[in-house]
Amino acid sequence: MADRLLVSTRKGLFAYERDKSGWRNGTTAFLGENVTLAQADARTGGWYAALNLGHFGTKLKYSPDAGKTWEDRAVPCYPEGATFVPGDGKPPTPATLKLIWALEAGAANQPGRLWAGTLPGGLFRSDDGGQSWELVRGLWDRPERAKWFGGGADLPGIHSICIDPRDAKTIRVAISCGGVWKTADDGETWEVTADGMFAEYMPPELKGDPNIQDPHRMVQCRSEPDRLWVQHHNGVFRSTDGGRKWEVVPDIKPSVFGFGVAVHPRDGKTAWFVPAVKDERRIPVDGKLVVTRTRDGGKTFDILRQGLPQQDAYDLVYRHALDIDGSGDRLAFGSTTGGLWLSEDQGDRWQTLNAHLPPIHAVRFA
Repeated sequence: MADRLLVSTRKGLFAYERDKSGWRNGTTAFLGENVTLAQADARTGGWYAALNLGHFGTKLKYSPDAGKTWEDRAVPCYPEGATFVPGDGKPPTPATLKLIWALEAGAANQPGRLWAGTLPGGLFRSDDGGQSWELVRGLWDRPERAKWFGGGADLPGIHSICIDPRDAKTIRVAISCGGVWKTADDGETWEVTADGMFAEYMPPELKGDPNIQDPHRMVQCRSEPDRLWVQHHNGVFRSTDGGRKWEVVPDIKPSVFGFGVAVHPRDGKTAWFVPAVKDERRIPVDGKLVVTRTRDGGKTFDILRQGLPQQDAYDLVYRHALDIDGSGDRLAFGSTTGGLWLSEDQGDRWQTLNAHLPPIHAVRFA
């Protein structure tokens, strides 16, 4: 099991550690600064942290020693002349980095390889540990990009990057709002693979357009990589053929809406979600914070609530704020109200690690 948890918040990065007495807050970094995402690199043991400092822009930091010291890394930069084409008919505007929304390390045989998903919808690749970045033009230059538009943000963004464990040249990304895309040649060519998803927020004739779908988060089973799960704006979708076809999972109680999703690393039929009331409110149903779990590919679901607040709870869990470790037993999630919970038994029971953190953007085991 992973004994360290990286918690990215609006006011800093908090690294929780497990020892003989339990979980405690070990290392704190960037206190008071907006850390939007932190990721451990299993190849080196190093940590990456993305910061969004408002007037001072987006920053990327790297720690080789578990948060004791930090070094500057370059941030993805759109080439001169690159433009964002709004999907609402407005004229193109220069593309500038607004947010690093996804960060994933390459395979063990790809030292230095990193992938970054950004707003406004660019995928970037680095082969030197983030010292430099290159825009993946094979995706950026697709004509379908003119249809993409923002979901919760004003701009479309790439928030999910799934590297196929069988072949690191095969990568799938999820875009809000731009559907799901796949490359089998390390980013040179791409195809949209959102067949079966539907967008109820669009006119009926555009409901099934794969280029305007709003997947909130996509995850891939490590041992069964053809099994993928998506928490979409309009429900939960599953795929058993590597994302080529998607099926909606209907009638999940208490809600099919949410942002976070996690899949068991060895059992692609087992997945977890944190449901909420959709659209304008975006709060737990009836003020009760719960996690839902399926162990049979979406046929049935358990509602897991032991140890979670069941009255006057208004915690929203963002798309990167739910995670599972390599054992498949330990899960953790954090909320917009600063609550941090952890389970050691696949979600049957939860313990509160902290109820008073700053609003949590992301939770990742390290």
